[in-house]
Amino acid sequence: MSKWKMSLWTKACFWIIHIPVKLFVQTKPIPTDPIEELGIDRNKPILYVLPYNSKIDLMVVCSLSEKYQLPDPLAGIKTQSKILPAFLYIDKGPGIFASKEQKKKAVDIIREYIEAHQQDNALDVQMLPVSVMFSRAPDKEGKKKLSLQVLGGMQKFIKMIFSGRDCYTRYSNTVSFKNITASVKTDQIADLAKKLFRVARIHFSKQRTASVGPTLPIRQQMLNSLLNGQALSDAIIEEAKSKNISQEKARKNALSMLNEIAANFTYRALKLTDYVLTWAWSRLYQGLKVTNADPIRELAQNGHEIVYAPCHRSHMDYLLLSYVLYRQGLVPPHIAAGINLNFWPAGPIFRRLGAFFIRRSFRGNKLYTAVFREYLAELFIRGYSVEYFIEGGRSRTGRLLDPKTGMLMMTLQTFLRGDLRPISIVPVYIGYEHVLEVATYANELRGAAKKKESLWQTTKAFFKLKKLGLGYVNFGQPIPLNQFLNQHIPEWRDAIDPTGSARPNWLTPTTNLLSQNIMEKINASAAVNAMNLCCSILLASQQRAMSQKRLIEYLDAALILLRNVPYSSLVTIPNKSAEELFEHAKAMGKFIITEDEAGEIVSLSQEQAVLMTYYRNNIQHLIIIPAIIARIIVKQNRLSPTQLIEQILRLYPLIKAELFIYYDEKQLLDYVSKLIKCFSELNLINYTHERITLNYLKITSLQLIASGSNDTLQRYAVAFSLLQKNPSISRVVLEKESRLIAERLSVLHGINAPEFFDKGVFSTLVSTLREQGYLDDKDDASLEKIKLMNETLKPLITSRVLQTIEEID
Repeated sequence: MSKWKMSLWTKACFWIIHIPVKLFVQTKPIPTDPIEELGIDRNKPILYVLPYNSKIDLMVVCSLSEKYQLPDPLAGIKTQSKILPAFLYIDKGPGIFASKEQKKKAVDIIREYIEAHQQDNALDVQMLPVSVMFSRAPDKEGKKKLSLQVLGGMQKFIKMIFSGRDCYTRYSNTVSFKNITASVKTDQIADLAKKLFRVARIHFSKQRTASVGPTLPIRQQMLNSLLNGQALSDAIIEEAKSKNISQEKARKNALSMLNEIAANFTYRALKLTDYVLTWAWSRLYQGLKVTNADPIRELAQNGHEIVYAPCHRSHMDYLLLSYVLYRQGLVPPHIAAGINLNFWPAGPIFRRLGAFFIRRSFRGNKLYTAVFREYLAELFIRGYSVEYFIEGGRSRTGRLLDPKTGMLMMTLQTFLRGDLRPISIVPVYIGYEHVLEVATYANELRGAAKKKESLWQTTKAFFKLKKLGLGYVNFGQPIPLNQFLNQHIPEWRDAIDPTGSARPNWLTPTTNLLSQNIMEKINASAAVNAMNLCCSILLASQQRAMSQKRLIEYLDAALILLRNVPYSSLVTIPNKSAEELFEHAKAMGKFIITEDEAGEIVSLSQEQAVLMTYYRNNIQHLIIIPAIIARIIVKQNRLSPTQLIEQILRLYPLIKAELFIYYDEKQLLDYVSKLIKCFSELNLINYTHERITLNYLKITSLQLIASGSNDTLQRYAVAFSLLQKNPSISRVVLEKESRLIAERLSVLHGINAPEFFDKGVFSTLVSTLREQGYLDDKDDASLEKIKLMNETLKPLITSRVLQTIEEID
């Protein structure tokens, strides 16, 4: 049996190189947990595939392999006939000692592995592409620079000494030789080996581009180029005519707007911020959980322009998402930030991190609209990813806000210029166990004025921070614009206009549909955590208090329900036990813990209860349908599955619009059916295909679940009670009167949720009533439909609350 064997010279080289690598290199893996995220099997032999010949890179891989208990790259892999090397260089790399035979060597090694697998059916070697990157600084226009590109031996050594802490090791998905060689014939082995070599080479090339990003422009040159473009030249002429000013003055105005808007991204600022945020996250948070990033890396490698559309909980979102993307091996996006954040020194810092600033309203300012649209188009044309918060502002209630579609429409218009790379929108769910501004949000919902952002306010808030728990960034299912438009507007290509001014008739409704789709996908990738689960249970309980033992029991039941009947495959649920989750939430100091002879009692103060509704609302869309099912069963005690489904279907359009639930009717029925079976398995109900009955021994548990729907159903009861009494009520008056009654209810019945009477929630409800035919364009109500809905709602509302509603209106 022939053996692969390292020469003494090679061993000596590796031993010598290993010393400075250990001293100077502190590499960060991408993804952060490659074993878990990529499903790498430690028990199978691994062939490490590196992009080019570099002993320094190989030593870095060796150190990480030891850390993650992966097979040693220098050990070799034993097959039936020989021992083959466990590492492979795809390219020779630069340098006077680089072998021109590297390609042949690589193809020969791949061929030998294919042959070995054909001889031994039990053999299953995993190819693991892995690349080491010292610094990820992008190139600049007008300068020749090798950033992340192939470096010579001495260059690499110097880079290692000075950039050893700025090192990333990128792992990709493994490829099984056993799977790809199963049906290969003997005369096809050589061709397959060459094909695998080419695929690996292309893979590393794309990966390099995705990690570094496009060439950085010289900012002023880019702005001047935009000013001289046809679109802005025409807009400047029109501005001069409409305002009776000179073209030079209009041009200066346009340049001033561009300077106000445009980012000034620098890699140095990014690196400094990376160090600062790494320190800050470790001080403030117990960890950051990132989910489903691999499909996004794949999009970037495939050349897609990526638009990140995250929900907006906190000012931390700007920094957190960029930090996570950078740590996931992706280029941080250019971020659309509100002009209110352009204060010193935050504005200049954010600008250097890729923020571009946007005014709250473009209305009536044609020049500003044109300037912003051209700048956004330029970002896409140059290949930058972009991030904007589709809700417009931060959510004060913890729920998703109705989307603002201006930026999204501009994205579609840019796409309709044609000749761009494919654009994909990535919904992102960002969640926290502690939101910095939550107390401020509660005050604002009570009527307090919004405070202007300032350096002093930011600094003061930062030094008060502690015990923030975990942060979550869950990437949702991407939406390729090409596929979306093909599905909904097959003739969309007829509207392609290189000037970017196309406004086809379908643009507005399609933008609205796309925005709805984004919001639903954000919610479909929600993160359940200890805080939002504990808050949901305590807020549903009487007096916002219960024994620790009961709380843990309910936590366990909630986890079973969420795991056995998942809302979607992308929703993340903690893998800890109910006891561990409670202890984690307790350590954050949000609960009042008292003790008597029977044990601990966990409660929320009235003030804390108001704040904790924010975290419950983060997952309200996961709770609401199980809660309504429970409410119907508790109130009616005995009914058929058909009767239950009829009531759910009647209520569902209102719930879907309010909480951005993605189910169509078929998916909803399947979800409801699974929930009923799970209730039965938890012994909460007795269930047959003909009858559902309440299990009175478990009525307390079912009532607790049902309480999650109280506020929602009471709001609906308010609106439909008003409609039934005054069918000709206008939409404006209906919204205003509903909100006033809800505010009175919250005082009289101790409803602690600020969103209960939130203007935005009632605005959405009234719009949905119109869409569902309860109101028409003339504000005339559909009496039959309203009567039927009232017959559904009234039995589900407590008699005290129902009496108050009827007395008030």
